[in-house]
Amino acid sequence: MFESLLQNLPEAWREGAAFLAGLVSWIPAWQGHVLRTVLTPDGSWVVLAASWTLLGLPALLLVVAIWSTMLSAYTLPFRSGRGAYVRTLAFSWWDAGRGIAVYWAGIVKFVLLAAGLLWSGLRYAVVVVLRVAGSLFTTPAAALDWTAKRYFKPGVPWLAFVLILGWAALEAAIFTFTLRPTMYEVLYDITGAAPNTIVLSGILYAFLFLLIAGSFAVIHALTEAIEQRRIKDILGMVIVELLVMFFEVIFLYRELIDAITPWIAQQTGGEVRLGLFSTLAIASFGWVGIRAMTWFLFGRYGTPALMAILSRQTLNMGSDAGAPVASEAFAWWKEMVDDLKREQAWLRGQADRLAEALVLPMLQLLAAALNFALVLVSSRPAFELPFRSLEEAMTRFPAPGARGASSREPAARGRLVPEPAKES
Repeated sequence: MFESLLQNLPEAWREGAAFLAGLVSWIPAWQGHVLRTVLTPDGSWVVLAASWTLLGLPALLLVVAIWSTMLSAYTLPFRSGRGAYVRTLAFSWWDAGRGIAVYWAGIVKFVLLAAGLLWSGLRYAVVVVLRVAGSLFTTPAAALDWTAKRYFKPGVPWLAFVLILGWAALEAAIFTFTLRPTMYEVLYDITGAAPNTIVLSGILYAFLFLLIAGSFAVIHALTEAIEQRRIKDILGMVIVELLVMFFEVIFLYRELIDAITPWIAQQTGGEVRLGLFSTLAIASFGWVGIRAMTWFLFGRYGTPALMAILSRQTLNMGSDAGAPVASEAFAWWKEMVDDLKREQAWLRGQADRLAEALVLPMLQLLAAALNFALVLVSSRPAFELPFRSLEEAMTRFPAPGARGASSREPAARGRLVPEPAKES
């Protein structure tokens, strides 16, 4: 660039112009080499990203500093207060070096803060997942505890309650296996298509479980009606119980008697063959025996608890220990939400620190570059560095001496030359 300018000058001026331009003539070539090395390095995209991040802004600041310093050499003979100006220029270089160091330290701080926030987020996510997974196992127990405290008072026969549920489940499973072939044939004849065995078994099991549990409820209502001598209720419960017995004997217990009919014929040499009435009679006796045994063993104690749960009524089977206290099955989720709300201020503070670690070092370098330009023009820096916080960097205006100050009043950084005291 300088060679082309010198060629356009008269021959007599070229030697003097080349001497005067000697201080800055080497800068364009050096500047191009530095910027090419930093902005277009050889290597992968990782090298390119690292070069732009670590060396991009420092290289631009160095270029501005070199231009400002070398051009200042041409203005020194015409400046007053040259000593203060040189000190201001030296302090500008100190700010530039310190800004570059702070910039690199800020990148490290940003990476560490980002890694810390990422680790905290991952740890919180793991805690949430573990607590959710734990709740999958603890929620049934918590719900059972809540149900017990909501519906029951001390003295509830838990063993009888569990036994009646277990007996209904066991009897339903046995009769599901016994009745499934019959139901399969009935549905096949009605629909003309083979029903799904798994779906059929599930529906049949649920129906039989409710039917068996309901038979215990009918016996309980019948005993209460007998104790209170309510004739109308006694007749109604007897009719209902007979209908329940008829259904269970015809469809359930009869299958058991049919299963032992070949054994009876074998043991009697074929002399005893069960007919319709004998089969139904044995099945009825079996139903009465099983119901009587289970009722007197645990049914009369566990059925009131089962009916209390279904009717959402509090059951008092013994001592009165006061009102039950409800337990929230999902209290852990409320605690997590409360913890997250309490940590909002901390998260905002960490976000501010992260933004400050990223932006403040860049502003330090930009302010240092602007200081070099203003020192060259007005002998005063624009900003007093370093910035101690991002808020200070965003709100601080240029120093008063850098706005409209005359170059005839040099003051190194606004600190080296104190302003004259006003006369009183």
